Amino acid sequence: MDTGFVTTPFGRRPMSLALMRGQLQAELIKPDKSVDKWKVFRDVCEARPLLDISDRTLAVLNALLSFYPESHLSGEASMVVFPSNRQLMVRAHGIAVTTLRRHLAALVDAGLITRKDSANGKRFARRKSSGELEDAYGFSLVPLLARSEELSAMAQKIEADRIALRRARERLTICRRDVRKLIETAVAEGVPGNWDDVEAAYAHHLACLSRNAAACDLDSLRLKLEILRADIVNLLTNFDNFKKTSASVVQNEPHIQNSDTDYLELESCATMETETLPPATEPIGTSGPQKIFPLALILQACPQIGDYAQGGPIRGWRDLLTAAVTVRSMLGITPETYQAACESLGRENAAVVVACMLERATHINSPGGYLRDLTRKGARGEFSLGPMLMALVRQNSPVARRA
Repeated sequence: MDTGFVTTPFGRRPMSLALMRGQLQAELIKPDKSVDKWKVFRDVCEARPLLDISDRTLAVLNALLSFYPESHLSGEASMVVFPSNRQLMVRAHGIAVTTLRRHLAALVDAGLITRKDSANGKRFARRKSSGELEDAYGFSLVPLLARSEELSAMAQKIEADRIALRRARERLTICRRDVRKLIETAVAEGVPGNWDDVEAAYAHHLACLSRNAAACDLDSLRLKLEILRADIVNLLTNFDNFKKTSASVVQNEPHIQNSDTDYLELESCATMETETLPPATEPIGTSGPQKIFPLALILQACPQIGDYAQGGPIRGWRDLLTAAVTVRSMLGITPETYQAACESLGRENAAVVVACMLERATHINSPGGYLRDLTRKGARGEFSLGPMLMALVRQNSPVARRA
């Protein structure tokens, strides 16, 4: 290995302290040190962002390494390659000569190679009479051997950062999906809460994320979304517990005695057959008897009421009336409000109204006030259940759901 002195560049190329430092660094290499040249090249490729070099510069370095005859860079051999510009252009995939010179300068500036210029700036090798290499002028690969450990550490850091970024993105993606679907579940289930504000907070957090965010930025955003997710889960859990408690209370409601309530006796209406409609002698509005719609049409318009039936699907009016009491309690409608609706609209129609309200629960701010308003309109003969049912039939039709 040719060491022991510092050479300056030929022609107009300036000398620099960095260039001198790179040449002196070769003095510290142990003679027995050896490293696979292609392993070093792979490390340089991995560490490219830290070295601030382009992929075309790597192509030129690859071409230079291809002119080194040995597979290992060793301190016992000369590591000077001396190809002509034409040979380098061919092995660097035919780049222009001006581009070649620019990338060679970039390799020198990055401290990956050094120039060993001859007196006239030509690249050549001088050999002994025996054919052994005596001296060579061109590009020295000594910096690659001297910095092999440093380049390996840089490559490992880049790989570790890449893995950390990928894992941070995966965790953030899962958290984003959880929050998004939990909000959709809350809205679909009619869970009380200001979900517009929750949605706005979710969108605000995501808007603060830059396009090329680092792993630490992704983790910071994920922690914020995890707090939001925990709050949503608490709301859903409390609502689910409330539904279970309400269902348990409903089982005992028919035994409560109230001189003004007839609808609470629905559990004891054993005379009502599964598919037999009751006589139209219930309390009605001033406009005359209320029409009682077919049960199949009601279940088509209000499929969610089936989730609150006890002991299986709704098979008759008795099942529907029982499920309506459960939904009434879940929606927060007081027994007195529901009793008034039964007296004005009839027990069956009042139950159908509650089933319709369940379908539109996310759009009704005050279910009790909404039912009282319909009860007053029914008493004046201004309320008709038909349009409400038909609208829900169209909304829940297969065509509407696909749209």
